[in-house]
Amino acid sequence: MLEAPHYSSVGARHDATFALPDDVFDGTVNEPVLHQAVKVFLNNQRQGTAATKTRSFVSGGNQKPWKQKGTGRARQGSTRAPHWRGGGTVFGPQPRDYRTEIPRKVKQLARKSALNARAREGALHVVERFAFRKPRTAQLAALLASLELEGRKALVLTAGSNTNVYLSGRNLPTVEVLPYAEASAYDILWSDAVVVEEGALTGVMPEPLPDEPEGDEAPVKAPKAKRVAPPKAAKAPKAKRAKKSAAKPAAKAKTAKKTTAKKAAGKPAKKAAPKKKKGGR
Repeated sequence: MLEAPHYSSVGARHDATFALPDDVFDGTVNEPVLHQAVKVFLNNQRQGTAATKTRSFVSGGNQKPWKQKGTGRARQGSTRAPHWRGGGTVFGPQPRDYRTEIPRKVKQLARKSALNARAREGALHVVERFAFRKPRTAQLAALLASLELEGRKALVLTAGSNTNVYLSGRNLPTVEVLPYAEASAYDILWSDAVVVEEGALTGVMPEPLPDEPEGDEAPVKAPKAKRVAPPKAAKAPKAKRAKKSAAKPAAKAKTAKKTTAKKAAGKPAKKAAPKKKKGGR
């Protein structure tokens, strides 16, 4: 039975080791299957977009460079032949699909062999749980430093999908975070050490964390009280409104009289037209 060191959620090592389940960690490592799985994985990462032009795709060369006979030189039919500079390429790469299939059971055996290889090397660490209430890169870096994995390529396997742990580790160049069920043989062999959450091995999902704030978190501030606008002045009663409405026409009449008086005072009086004299002159 293989065993692995057991740690708390903050990186403190327990005295007792963790017994790995026998259905996966039986100690067998099949190296040919590992080689096949890694080769298939790398083949499937290739895009296959490299392309070269043959002589049929190179422009130019529609006529003979010189006549067939009489020049003393070798006969040539086109300047775009492969042996000419600027000519076509012979047997160059063309777009193709590099995808390679592998049986499902072979893939499972390769993944099992990779986990056993890391467990036999002592490079597999079991953590009780990843207690992340929010994404924090410093918390994950401190946890890996307590496991003496600082600066090494580490594969963090969570029990199910854990967004907070993934967001905490994506900014670390030597750390990869994946759910335990999605890790492939290549991912496990890529890493120098594997950190697994205990619930991923036992099958018991960890309970959600309580909503209490952490010790290093600042207390939540109380929301600011909203400012209440002062009450508007009460409307005047109807009797006062009636008086105001009655006073309005009188004021209008006074202003009209003033304007007419100003106009009359400002304009000069018209001169009387001279009377015509009798007698024709």
